[in-house]
Order: sequence, then structure tokens, then C-alpha cells
Amino acid sequence: MHIVLDDSAMAAADQGNVLASRLIHRAHAESGWFLYAPACALVEADRARPGTAEHLAALPGITVLDLDLPAALAVARQTTWAAAHTQYAAQPTADRPDGAVVATTVPGQWEGRPVRVLDLAP
Repeated sequence: MHIVLDDSAMAAADQGNVLASRLIHRAHAESGWFLYAPACALVEADRARPGTAEHLAALPGITVLDLDLPAALAVARQTTWAAAHTQYAAQPTADRPDGAVVATTVPGQWEGRPVRVLDLAP
């Protein structure tokens, strides 16, 4: 299971959201569970809730995804960096042929976008 946290899910995890905490635990404790934090979304989460970036980046079950050239080109075509980097990270790759699910507390922001969504709203 491959899951990409959007900025709202990251901020929720930092605030103790039970569902986000369960995802983090699974990614750390169970094989086959992978949790990703796109760098642009991590910055946005930290702006909303200072300290979030350091906290999440220190967790062993979360992989921070850098803004490499292909990601930067995808982000450049969108209006918000956080959502664009998250959407890019959720797309199919050689490592994730089925893509990844986007975990969010604001599922409405993903309507009409080509991603699968996991609602973490309490």
C-alpha cells in the first residue's frame, strides 16, 4: 500500500489525528506499507503548523520526496505547489505501477483530479 500525505494530512498527523497516526504506525511496523511526504506539501503543512516538517521528517515510516526535475516541471504547470507535488507523487511509477492513494483531511480539494483519496477527516 502506497500512500502520499497531502499538507492537510501532515498537519493533522502533527495534531494527533488518530487515522493519520495509524497510517504512520503501519508504515513503520508492517512490510508493504509505504508513506510519502512530498517536500512542497511538507513546507505548506509547516507553514500552517510550525514544527510539522521536523516532526514528520524524523519519523522512520515516512519517506520525504524531493522536488526533482520531473516533479518541478509538473508543479510549474499548477497553481499550488503542495497539491501539485502531492498529485505528481501519487501518479504511477515503475516502483508503484498502480500509483498511490492521497491521504487528506480535505477530500473535496481532490475532486476532479486523477487521484484516489483516503479521507482522514475526524
